[in-house]
Amino acid sequence: MDYGLITIKFVLGMVCLIFQINILGKGNLAPTSAIDQVQNYVLGGIIGGIIYNQDITVLQFVMVLLIWTLIVFVVKYAKDHNAVVQNVIDGRPRLLIKNGQLLVDNCMRAGMTANELMFRLRRHGIYEVSKVKSGILEQNGQLVVIENSDENVRFPLINDGQVNADVLELIHHDEEWVKQQVKEAGFDDINDIYLGEYLHGKLHLVAYPKD
Repeated sequence: MDYGLITIKFVLGMVCLIFQINILGKGNLAPTSAIDQVQNYVLGGIIGGIIYNQDITVLQFVMVLLIWTLIVFVVKYAKDHNAVVQNVIDGRPRLLIKNGQLLVDNCMRAGMTANELMFRLRRHGIYEVSKVKSGILEQNGQLVVIENSDENVRFPLINDGQVNADVLELIHHDEEWVKQQVKEAGFDDINDIYLGEYLHGKLHLVAYPKD
């Protein structure tokens, strides 16, 4: 076994890993969405499957890493610049409980069984669905629970220039109200907003930096 060749491939794989972490803007490879998990699996398969195969040269190994890195970059760019692509790839948060009522259709679409849902609620210290103002399933599978006693909706109303319709419904406003709030804050459009939080009855906006 050529340990020198294996060492070179290890180093190249590590460099590629660090580079992908940097271009993804993440401090680590912990998945926050389904596509992140896929990227981790594929990169691990490339490095683990090729690194001990002496029939594959260093040049071929580098080319495979470059192709995969290019694919990751293209996917990231498309997600960052197209809301439709972002929704298709990452999905959107899904409202499972609204005002103490289970939205069974949404639960079924999310693949959430009643047993799993109640287990997750118990982990939040909640034993009755009726005590939940809203239960939102995030893209990474985390269930965000807002109880009836909570004064604020602990979930962003605007993310990356996109309005969360489920949260909008919870606060009993429509998109026209959001547009008006954005205008009054001195911004041209919702797409200019990086993050919008609804706190104490007011919408707090953080805009993208101007070029």
